[in-house]
Amino acid sequence: MYARSTTINAAPASVDAGIAQVRDEVMPRLMDMDGCIGLSMLVDRGSGRCIATSAWQSEEKMRASDEELRPIRERIAETMGGDSPSVQEWEIAVLHRDHRSVAGACVRATWVKIDPATMERAIDVYKLASLPRLEDLAGFCSASLLVDRASGGAVSSVTYDSQEAMDSNREAAASMRASTTKDAGAEVLDVREFELAIAHLRVPELT
Repeated sequence: MYARSTTINAAPASVDAGIAQVRDEVMPRLMDMDGCIGLSMLVDRGSGRCIATSAWQSEEKMRASDEELRPIRERIAETMGGDSPSVQEWEIAVLHRDHRSVAGACVRATWVKIDPATMERAIDVYKLASLPRLEDLAGFCSASLLVDRASGGAVSSVTYDSQEAMDSNREAAASMRASTTKDAGAEVLDVREFELAIAHLRVPELT
């Protein structure tokens, strides 16, 4: 399974218009494309940072869709008052779901850098060490790990049932992150928290 993430630094006042456009116009078109299996959208209303992620059955089908989707991405950025979107393609290395998200769900995303030569070990650490500890955090819903094996980039996204749950587990999550990223030989680049505005990423269990 593969994923393409599109990041737009939007004008905060235009975030809702962008969500509506992605939900009502972009998602139906995406779901008609060969190989597309889902879409999610994360938004940070304070900063305006928004990330839409589409999931694909194969790398070939994901890349075959790029030319058709490029002008659509530009229109969304225009609607949201943002710069040209930043696009990254990933392999979905891990997806674990305790239960499906509900309205009000939030996501904590952590971007890391890993030596490409040790990527498999880092993925194993995520599966065997991170996931069991994440499941114990208040409000845990699901977790995913997206990786770029060539560059060593990776991002973990953990969904929680509510903002309150994510607030309550922030300290415990930070402690766990420090421990497991060290074990994985990963350098933490950024940690951000988002509202899960669209949850239609129908990726099956990958652990």
